[in-house]
Amino acid sequence: MTLMQKVFWTIFFFGNATSIALWQYHPDDFTFFLVCFIGLYSILGLHDLFFSKRNLNRLYPVVAYFRYFLESFRVEIQQYFIANDTEERPFNREERSLVYQRAKNVRDTIAFGTQHDLLEENYLSLWHSLKPTEVKDETKRITFGGPDCTQPYSASRLNISAMSFGALSHTAIEALNLGAKKGNFSHNTGEGGLSPYHLKHGGDIVWQIGSGLFGCRTLDGRFDEETFKEKAQLPQVKMIEIKLSQGAKPGHGGVLPKAKITEEIARIRLIDQGQDCVSPAMHPECQTPKQLLHFVAKLRALSGGKPVGFKLCIGNPAEFLSICKAMLEEKIYPDFITVDGSEGGTGAAPVEFANYLGMTCLEGVYVVHNALVGTGLREHIKVIASGKTASAFDLLTKLALGADTVNAARTMMFALGCIQSKHCNTNRCPTGIATQDPARAKAIDVENKSERVKNFHKNTLHTFYELLGSIGLDDPDKLLPQMVKRRTPHGLQMSIGSLVKPLSTDELLMSSEINHWTNWWHKASSDSFSVYDDSFLK
Repeated sequence: MTLMQKVFWTIFFFGNATSIALWQYHPDDFTFFLVCFIGLYSILGLHDLFFSKRNLNRLYPVVAYFRYFLESFRVEIQQYFIANDTEERPFNREERSLVYQRAKNVRDTIAFGTQHDLLEENYLSLWHSLKPTEVKDETKRITFGGPDCTQPYSASRLNISAMSFGALSHTAIEALNLGAKKGNFSHNTGEGGLSPYHLKHGGDIVWQIGSGLFGCRTLDGRFDEETFKEKAQLPQVKMIEIKLSQGAKPGHGGVLPKAKITEEIARIRLIDQGQDCVSPAMHPECQTPKQLLHFVAKLRALSGGKPVGFKLCIGNPAEFLSICKAMLEEKIYPDFITVDGSEGGTGAAPVEFANYLGMTCLEGVYVVHNALVGTGLREHIKVIASGKTASAFDLLTKLALGADTVNAARTMMFALGCIQSKHCNTNRCPTGIATQDPARAKAIDVENKSERVKNFHKNTLHTFYELLGSIGLDDPDKLLPQMVKRRTPHGLQMSIGSLVKPLSTDELLMSSEINHWTNWWHKASSDSFSVYDDSFLK
C-alpha cells in the first residue's frame, strides 16, 4: 500500500473503533471525537481533490481507497473464492493440490470423475493398453556422460530445476538440497552461483554458469578459470550447465535489484553490492556456435571430466541447427542439452517476453531431439526437459517428445509450501521461499520441508511408472511422440508432433527433399547464430 492508503485505513479503522467505544462507554466524549474524525477525514478528502495523482481519488475522494484496498487482495480473492479447480494460471488448484498431497504423503486420488473437458481442442491424452506391464528397475535412472566425459553421472528421471540463491532464501535452498540428498536426485543451482547452502547437506549439484558467470568471474565480469576449477572439482558437483537463455524470458538477461543483494550474495556471486546485479542477454563466452562448444570442452577439462552441457529455450530452429553443424565440424559434443519452455517460471520477467517469446517445452524438446537424430548426434547427447511439470503425465509427455530426464522448479517450490501468491519479485514472499528477508525465511523448517520435497519426487515418479506401465511399456526410453494424442478442432485425436515430420538418423545429412527441416538446415551456419536473411520468411 502507498503512504496515503495506509493513512486512510489507519484513520478509518481507528476512527470507527474509537467511535464505537466512546459511544458505548463515554457518550459525552463521542461528539468531540466525531468532530475530530470528520475533520481528519475531510483533510484527506481535500488532499485527494487537489493533490492526488490518481484520477479516481480526484473524482471520488477518500471513497476510492476502498477500491484500492479490495484490489490489493484481488489475487487472493480470485484464488480462494472465485476460480474453479481447473482455470487458474500458471498452475491451477487441481495441480497445486496434487503437489501438496504428494509432498505430504496423503491421498492424492479424486472422486466422482474428471473435471476436465476431454473434448477440448488441443487436449492431450494417452491410449492405454489391454496388457499393462511393470517398468524395469534398471530403466529408472539414466547415465549422463558422452565420449569425452570421464566422470559420468547416474541421474533420476526427475530432478530439481534451476533456482538461484538470491531469488530463493537460504532456507529454501537448504530444504531443496536436503530433499535431493534424501531422494537421490539432483539439484540445479540456478545462475546465482554455488552457495554454502547448496553444499551444506550433500545433495547432488548441477552447477549452472549463466551469462553473468556468477561465482567464477573476475572483477570485470570475465571467466575465472582457477575459481571455476576449484569449485567444479568438488565431489558434490556432478554436472556443469551453461545457461544460454531461460524459457520465461529468452533473449533477456536477469536482474537482481541491489535492494536484495546482501553482503553474502555479493560474496557468493563475486559482484559489487552497491548496484543492481545484471546478467547480459548473451553469454560472453558463447558468442558463436563454435565458441559455445570450445567453452563446453574447456569446462569439461577444468572440472576433471564431469558432464557439461548447456541450457536454452528454442526459438528459430535454424539457430539450434547451427550448433549441430558446429558439433559435426569441431567434433566436440556437450554431454547434455537442457531445453527450457516458454511456459517456464521466473522470479521476474517483462510481460512481453514471458507471454510471446520462445517455444513451449514440448515443442522445443521435439525440435532438439529430431535435430540431433537427423544429424547423427543423438547417441552422444542426453536431453533434459525443463518446463511446467506438476504431474506424472507432464513428465511422461516430455519424455515421449524426446527428453531423457525432466527438471521441475515451481512444483518443487509448492512442495516447500509455495501458495502461488505471485510476490516473487517483491521480496515479500508470504511463505519465506522467494525472499531475502531473514524474518520471512525462517518460516521454512528445513528438515520438514526437505521430507516434502523427497515425497513429491518419489510419489510423482511412482505414478509415472504406473502410467507408463498402463500404456504397455516397461522402459521410458520406449516412449514415442505418436503415443501422445492431441484433440483436433474437428474432435478427432492426432498424434502430437505430426505437423513437423520426425527425422531418421543422419537424414539431414543425406536428404535432398525440400521441407521445414532442410530449409532450416540450409540457413544454419556453424560460425554464427544469426540466420536472418532475405529468405527467412519463405
